[in-house]
Amino acid sequence: MAAALGHDIHFRDKRIALLEAGARKEPGRLPAAYSNRVSSISPGSAALLGSFGAWDHVCSLRFKSFRRMQVWDACSEAMISFERDNLEDMGYIVENDVIMAALTKQLEVVAERVEVFYRSRAVGYTWPLPQHGCDTSPWVQIELADGRRLQTKLLIGADGHNSMVRKEAEILNMEHQYDQSAVVATLHLSEATDNNVAWQRFLPTGPIALLPLSDTASSLVWSTSHEHASELLAMDEERFVDSINSAFWSNINHTDFIDAAGAMFRSAVSVLRPSGTAVRQLPPSVAKVDPESRALFPLGVGHATQYVQHRVALIGDAAHRVHPLAGQGVNLGFGDVACLTQHLSAAAFDGKDLGSLKHLLQFETARQRHNVSLMAVTDVLKRLYSTTLAPVVLLRTWGLQATNALPPLKEQIMAFASK
Repeated sequence: MAAALGHDIHFRDKRIALLEAGARKEPGRLPAAYSNRVSSISPGSAALLGSFGAWDHVCSLRFKSFRRMQVWDACSEAMISFERDNLEDMGYIVENDVIMAALTKQLEVVAERVEVFYRSRAVGYTWPLPQHGCDTSPWVQIELADGRRLQTKLLIGADGHNSMVRKEAEILNMEHQYDQSAVVATLHLSEATDNNVAWQRFLPTGPIALLPLSDTASSLVWSTSHEHASELLAMDEERFVDSINSAFWSNINHTDFIDAAGAMFRSAVSVLRPSGTAVRQLPPSVAKVDPESRALFPLGVGHATQYVQHRVALIGDAAHRVHPLAGQGVNLGFGDVACLTQHLSAAAFDGKDLGSLKHLLQFETARQRHNVSLMAVTDVLKRLYSTTLAPVVLLRTWGLQATNALPPLKEQIMAFASK
């Protein structure tokens, strides 16, 4: 957010402060080992980063594009694949450290407009009280742990799902903790491949995803029960690798009835729409795991009842938190940045008060319309695929097969996810 505003021509006469709790990290050489914290960056998010120069830094560091996605059910033969007709990139797998390094470099370019307060922590806020349409004071007062005080006409909370800004502003946050944890790790493949496919399989205990990092390495995100996640973390390497390969390849959850019903439906679809069936690919097998890369974190969903108040705006995980099965968490946050930058840039151009609710509410309306719909779909998918009940499995099998046979519908899904 700071980099985007610092680059905006209409903010040339504005002062922007970024409060960062951590120390400044010198952008040096990347370690040879991949980080276990990666994000799936949509074309829309890459365009945002490119609009103020940060994507060039990402490209000079390390990333891996993917051109196809394959999603399939562990309880049936149902699958869906996404790819563009012209074989354009569908997205990019980028380590969080790389994104941070790119943004740090870009902040140096706009240092005259953006001041970064490293090792800083806000400990108190004083909010202005609007009365009869005008402020008693136009400033939000921020007290830092070291005794310094700052004041601003607009405070943007981008401080994560435990946001202190949200809590201090007394904005209600609706939360639900899933009965799942995500296990992440860096994996090495049995043999080198083009490795340009993002794989995801829905297991009864939760989805498992294999995301490309290079021709020989991939990142694992395995959402499963807390107990199973702890077991995966404690396993020796050989057993852990076997568990991953089995999760992608085993048909132990199949039943003859579901397979027969799915085959009949698939045959009917192939008669009606011969071009609507996609070729199933098999994921690469995993040979080993980086020893220090395994980690887990609990999963949940959350949504702030308001994104904005007078002189306050929330973006990213401070405003919303989603299940990682759609790989859209970071992209929702980048979408917030793009939208809020657009509205603030227009307000600055018109000489308006940046902290006014008028344009902040326009940002809130636009983003809630997008975010809530994606969060709802993600939550429904999580619940729909968390059961082995035959009627539900049959319903989602036919639904997945029907969707896969309708290219216009798949195009709409890809267009929505690429923003």
